[in-house]
Amino acid sequence: MSGTTIAMHGGAINPADARFGGALAACARQGLAVMQRGGSALDAVVEAVAAAEDDPIFNSGTGSHLTLAGTLEMDASLMEGATLGAGAVACISRVKNPIRVARKVMEETDHVLLVGEGARRFAHQLGFKDYEPLTEQRRAEWQEAIGRLRRGEAVPGRSEYWHKISRWVGAYADTDGAVAMDARGHLAAATSSGGFPLKLPGRVGDVPIIGAGTYADNRKGACSVTGQGEVVLKMGLAKLVCDLMGSGIPAQQAAEAAVAQWNSRFGRYIVALVALDTNGSVGASRNVQETPHVWLQEGSPERINWSPVLFPSSS
Repeated sequence: MSGTTIAMHGGAINPADARFGGALAACARQGLAVMQRGGSALDAVVEAVAAAEDDPIFNSGTGSHLTLAGTLEMDASLMEGATLGAGAVACISRVKNPIRVARKVMEETDHVLLVGEGARRFAHQLGFKDYEPLTEQRRAEWQEAIGRLRRGEAVPGRSEYWHKISRWVGAYADTDGAVAMDARGHLAAATSSGGFPLKLPGRVGDVPIIGAGTYADNRKGACSVTGQGEVVLKMGLAKLVCDLMGSGIPAQQAAEAAVAQWNSRFGRYIVALVALDTNGSVGASRNVQETPHVWLQEGSPERINWSPVLFPSSS
């Protein structure tokens, strides 16, 4: 078994360049440092993802994209592999770190998922401060996109995913996620997102759904996914990857096999993922040119912008 390890992705269509790669590596370092101080894999993925939520370069927490109505609705989930403990929030607003609220759902309630106003009130009752994650850049991007839609123009990089969006215009799909293994061999995964840009208010994608965007099981592995959430939901992609690893397939092969299955049926849509098997081996796969990845392992060189496999789209 390898030593403490953490791997992260930074969004399926964020560029794998020095800016995004460096920002993602800084988040992953915070997670690794937690485990080096004796913290758990769960502690590590929460800290790493919370750091990404605090960096407006990513579409989670501060910097989340707006809905079609110009509101912010954020999603997050986590899972730890020893007991299959899990927590999630969906369509939450007015908090700084949805991933920390998701952890409280796991630890302080009998539930797995809280949504909308109930999730926000729960967070504030537990002492999370009221916070506005909206940035001026995201507001400007939203205004430009809405203007294009109202003029009947395409929104670059977006419109191909929303075939019916124009009928709702009256009045970038990025996610960050982490998987980790601690010194005791325990696994954990966490994922956070502002949701797909210009989504309908109330839309819930894969991120807060255990088994879709996030999954961890000490007997199988851990996985975090980014991409077209509606398709990730249909495939139960994170659990599919973990089931493949549980059958004895190493993380990299499992990641490749899952994306190959995706492409055979849904190749027109983008996807990327990171995975970690019970031996501490990391896997990553994608079907898109852009996706920052980071792999940090205690005692080993950092691997930044690490994206070893690129599947061509089948469309």
